[in-house]
Amino acid sequence: MRTKVAIIGAGPAGLLLGQLLHAYGVDNVILERQTPEYVLGRIRAGLLEEGTVALLEKVAAAGRLHQEGLIHHGIELAFDGARHRIDMHATTGKTVTIYGQTEVTLDLMNARKAAGLTSIYSAAEVKPHDFDTDHPRVTYVKDGVAHEIQCDFIAGCDGFHGVSRASVPASALKTYERVYPFGWLGILSETPPVSPELIYSNHERGFALCTMRSTKRSRYYVQCPLDDHVDQWSDQRFWDELRRRVDQKAADEMVIGPSIEKSIAPLRSFVAEPMRFGRMFLAGDASHIVPPTGAKGLNLAASDVHYLSQAFREFYDDKSSAGIDGYSARALARVWKAVRFSWWMTSMLHRFPDEGDFAARIQIAELNYLVSSQAASTSLSENYVGLPF
Repeated sequence: MRTKVAIIGAGPAGLLLGQLLHAYGVDNVILERQTPEYVLGRIRAGLLEEGTVALLEKVAAAGRLHQEGLIHHGIELAFDGARHRIDMHATTGKTVTIYGQTEVTLDLMNARKAAGLTSIYSAAEVKPHDFDTDHPRVTYVKDGVAHEIQCDFIAGCDGFHGVSRASVPASALKTYERVYPFGWLGILSETPPVSPELIYSNHERGFALCTMRSTKRSRYYVQCPLDDHVDQWSDQRFWDELRRRVDQKAADEMVIGPSIEKSIAPLRSFVAEPMRFGRMFLAGDASHIVPPTGAKGLNLAASDVHYLSQAFREFYDDKSSAGIDGYSARALARVWKAVRFSWWMTSMLHRFPDEGDFAARIQIAELNYLVSSQAASTSLSENYVGLPF
């Protein structure tokens, strides 16, 4: 098989890249080691910046998003028993949209299928080759038969544990990482959200987040030790702990119910540089991970894909390599700003086991400054709604 761009990974990054390239007339094939059902079964975040929404509109994959997505103009910060609203729209003119990542993936899958584009699922032993030459290729096994795709470029959109970054010689990579000493225990429940906007809560027992997927489905999180296991947390224990960590009004008004999904996610900040290796390019989680506190993971993948699709369009339409040559530096400049913001939000809202009362009081002082200073709240808002691509 021959194509211009071989995309490894059929998550939202790979699918969005494929649709953008199709819109630009650039042939592409997507390889995914899992089944479509497995990909859609992964529970992920659900807050979209306006830039991400615009890209989905560009590839005609935003129809259901506009029907079902929830537009949010602000967030709430809870600390010292009270809740304070940050009006992001008032200071930035921008909003965010609550719409599950799984739904984004499904919409992109359907758009790709409608366009008749090639996606190969259950592709085993996927491996990029010769990306340091002018003739890269990708091999894989499907139903026991070995296959090869010859291509001009390879796009590694296969996540943190994928084969793309792992195929790069260690000497060519520089990685930066911080592993946080706690995780997020999250549940999904068929209950109405406790608030129309997200509540981020700093509490002496640990961080809590109240969010949602729709007006009838809620997503809640509590900070927990890294060595906790899901089976240690009954639904009742979770609800009791969550209500201890939010303000009294939220605790009183919260509607509880059985969980339909429950999991613990570790938190880390991770960046691998560069994001280009000859004719192979990394995008999304294959190159960087941020803690979910700042809601940047999916949105960073979207900005990577925007830069990369533009670079490929310039290469084929304008016969210019400037875009592909500058991709890594351009993407990383935005990545590091999001990494900083996510680290800052995480540091301000969580209790760190190796830090004492002094650090806790600094957090409260910072939160008080944040909600009382227009300059500080504007800075938070600018980063939260998304910096320009």
